[in-house]
Amino acid sequence: PAPTPGLVQRLTSAITVPGTWLKLCAPADLIAPWLPQDWAIDPPEFLMTAALVAEPAAAPPGYTLAVTTRAGVTAARLLTDAGEIAARGQMAVAGRAAVVDRVETAQAHRRRGLGTVVMRTLTATAVSRGATTGVLVATPEGRKLYESLGWRLCSPMTAAVLTEP
Repeated sequence: PAPTPGLVQRLTSAITVPGTWLKLCAPADLIAPWLPQDWAIDPPEFLMTAALVAEPAAAPPGYTLAVTTRAGVTAARLLTDAGEIAARGQMAVAGRAAVVDRVETAQAHRRRGLGTVVMRTLTATAVSRGATTGVLVATPEGRKLYESLGWRLCSPMTAAVLTEP
């Protein structure tokens, strides 16, 4: 939650496999000077959380909601009548927390409330499994959706990856 130059140096010197990611709760302009040259920083992200409350969610006309759970991970997908994925997301519960990941809406299907349906579906599933708090890392675009659903910002996130030498 509070990275220091020493911590970043310790972590980056221990990581030797290219393609390995490091995510830190701090803005990129703070972290960048601490990273060795062979690390690249992704666009900004945001750690967010919410108190989970189950709300009804239904697929709008022209879409079908498909929910599956495998190995403790629940995936929610909104499919078009042609079977294409229009929106999706996944979530896993760990104790009282639910971690939401990979929420996205296909470009051609945005601004139709599909992201809200996916999030409400995942939230209802998490609540049914005893989760009371949700956690996720958002992109700037996703942050707008999550804030509209009552999620709050905890910290800016820096995602850095070890590049090929």
